[in-house]
Amino acid sequence: MTDTLPPCPACSSAYTYQVDALLNCPECGHEWAAGEAEQEITRDSVGNPLADGDTVTVIKDLKLKGTSTVVKVGTKVRNIRLVDGDHDIDCKIPGVGQIGLKSQFVKRVAD
Repeated sequence: MTDTLPPCPACSSAYTYQVDALLNCPECGHEWAAGEAEQEITRDSVGNPLADGDTVTVIKDLKLKGTSTVVKVGTKVRNIRLVDGDHDIDCKIPGVGQIGLKSQFVKRVAD
């Protein structure tokens, strides 16, 4: 067999097998379509999914590298933009400017 199957997207197991049009993982039981590209969902600190344009609040005092500025707990950030990388949120904070945040330090709020 020259065709190799991709690892499980849920648990990264290499022991996947194909049944009809679905790929299966024997370790976690996850099933997915062979051509399906699973999109990673960015979630906040409590597990709510985030999307571009959401409003979030900071849940912890965040010291900014290279400055003496601190982003305080409860700072509301509007119109976030999700990006790939270590800091997965790009935003503009009033009084601070353009900044990158990690999703683990924010919580989505209703506008």
